[in-house]
Amino acid sequence: MSMKGDRHDYSSDRNEPDSTPVEMRIPCGAVTLKGALAIPPRANGVVVFAHGSGSSRHSPRNQFVARIIRESGNGTLLFDLLTAEEEIEDNLTRSLRFDIGLLASRLAEVTRWLVAQPAARDLGIGYFGSSTGGGAALVAAAEVGQRIDAVVSRGGRPISRVMRLPRVQSMSIGG
Repeated sequence: MSMKGDRHDYSSDRNEPDSTPVEMRIPCGAVTLKGALAIPPRANGVVVFAHGSGSSRHSPRNQFVARIIRESGNGTLLFDLLTAEEEIEDNLTRSLRFDIGLLASRLAEVTRWLVAQPAARDLGIGYFGSSTGGGAALVAAAEVGQRIDAVVSRGGRPISRVMRLPRVQSMSIGG
């Protein structure tokens, strides 16, 4: 994914301590979400993860992809779209994991929080959505607008969000 800024060889930066994820509490409307933010030195952008149903920021697959992204010189923000209490409710009802509107609004709100952080203010922002998170990423990108430089969707059914595609300012879809 191409992010704003100059290209740089980050091979010597891979193990610098600044790229270690830092646990965050992110205000998001009436709730606080938990996440992990890592921005390597001289990063070009930050990839915000929107995981799918039944997954979390601790998922081995998400952790692996995030590490590779950081090694390429970009930052990552992995966060849980639902609170711990909502996860319990969702495990019983399975209703929140498919509430694309809720997930997208939280992703957009977390993005607004991220770009207000001094370390990320001038960086490009991309979304990496998987499963239902892919649909949420497309809807959030349409809401946030030109501040989003790329959207990558792995799995899921982003085509179900086709009505929002004309509102997405910049996107790249991979599968």
